[in-house]
Amino acid sequence: MHATNAFDRRYLTVYGENMTTQLLQNYAAGRWQTGTGAGTPLFDPVLGTELVRVSNAGMDLKEAFAFAREQGGKALRALSYKQRAALLSDIVKVLSDNKAAYYDIATANSGTTTKDSAVDIDGGIFTIGTYAKLGEKLGDAQFLLDGERIRMGKDPLFQSQHILTPTHGVALFINAFNFPSWGLWEKAAPALLSGVPVIIKPATATAWLTQRMVQDVVNANILPAGALSVICGSSAGLMDQLEAFDVVSFTGSADTARIIRSHPAVAQKSVRCNIEADSLNSALLDPAAAADSEAFNLLVSEVTREMMVKSGQKCTAIRRVFVPAALYEAVAAAISAKLKKTTVGNPRNEAVRMGALVSKEQYDGVLAGIEVLKQEASVLFDGNNADLVDADKAVAACVAPVLLGTQTPATAKILHEVEVFGPVCTLMAYKDIGEAHALIQRGEGSLVMSVYSDNPAFIAQTAAALGSHHGRIHAISPDVAALHTGHGNVMPVSLHGGPGRAGGGEELGGLRALNFYHRRTAVQASTAALDAMAATATKLEM
Repeated sequence: MHATNAFDRRYLTVYGENMTTQLLQNYAAGRWQTGTGAGTPLFDPVLGTELVRVSNAGMDLKEAFAFAREQGGKALRALSYKQRAALLSDIVKVLSDNKAAYYDIATANSGTTTKDSAVDIDGGIFTIGTYAKLGEKLGDAQFLLDGERIRMGKDPLFQSQHILTPTHGVALFINAFNFPSWGLWEKAAPALLSGVPVIIKPATATAWLTQRMVQDVVNANILPAGALSVICGSSAGLMDQLEAFDVVSFTGSADTARIIRSHPAVAQKSVRCNIEADSLNSALLDPAAAADSEAFNLLVSEVTREMMVKSGQKCTAIRRVFVPAALYEAVAAAISAKLKKTTVGNPRNEAVRMGALVSKEQYDGVLAGIEVLKQEASVLFDGNNADLVDADKAVAACVAPVLLGTQTPATAKILHEVEVFGPVCTLMAYKDIGEAHALIQRGEGSLVMSVYSDNPAFIAQTAAALGSHHGRIHAISPDVAALHTGHGNVMPVSLHGGPGRAGGGEELGGLRALNFYHRRTAVQASTAALDAMAATATKLEM
């Protein structure tokens, strides 16, 4: 097990002139493997320093998938849900012991402040712990009962019982750059609990944290060989290894999602596929709110916070804010006043509240995206004229918060189609609640929307009217001001995913997440046979 109070010096000598860059190893087929070639470099997005490199060139991917499928899957399925839950608890302990190293890596490789790193690192560990507790309640069973028995005729002797059994395949996770910890464990925890081995392909730009966490778990000898693998670098050839009973889960762009959905493994072999893609998440202020109301203040605070957390690099961040036309100017002024206090720069400086984007590539993309949005919106606040704290503007991938706005969103097109993945948000005025609903729906499906009101009836009506377009509706009212978990925070007991352009996928939601890794079968048999089957199973209670 590694030291927890400093960088892992086997991988990094920080910023020395004669620094040698380590090629991170991949773990597959039950062993550590180093890819060939020079590899792809990972950088500190604030200082511009090269950190480590990744490569999977030369690896035998077929062997990696076969080993996970045959060795890892067989060993996991031999355990009960309770036993697999205990393995998750052991993972929590190992990761908790090594958190200091993870924070160092996140600062260096993702450019995040300590508070933002916690969203990723502690959020991931919390999610594993949640599934450990949920799994323990499933007991010693090795498969699950789904629903009640159904009589097949007048005589109750012959009935049907649906059951859920773990799929005999591997789970391939192709993850996004913004959550190298949480993105790994929110998928891996329910998969491992289900008895399905996992192969993680982290986004290259921030792969270091994912690789290090897997390394610590592997070195602790917690899981059976083949249960957990990590392959860093190129994704070429990974989808080609998938077989009929495998599953693939992807988080990223809609363009890549289309490639995955059209791959022969999905289109011809019916590999189960879960997608989380682009999302123009919304915030809605009750038309009855006043400028001095608590609902108004709650919206202003939440929008501001969502723009700053992880520098706006969250798939659940608020991108469009809908307010009554009469309050447009007041909301713009209030949000701008809060954003003006934001200090941006080197996250190692305690005075900094917002760090960097993860790379210069993302930096260029956000700046270009802002220019695109400005074709239909005016600038209400731009913090990029201020100096960075302990950072060089010519080097650092830092973008300060930018608030855009339009009082005629009904005539806009780009604003309802383009997501800028950074600290950027657009304020929009609406005339009446019918127009607000129509404008929100023009986002064509999102992961989450939040509604701000002190009227329970209005919240209920909003949920009923817009639920079909969102994976989650987060209602913030004065009575839960100190209790709610935040518009953008994904909690393991609630659904994460969304319809339409958000990808059409579902993750988490408590034990609902296990459905993706199980196969549902209807067993039609005598009551005696079903009784014998039930004696070795647990009923799945959502």
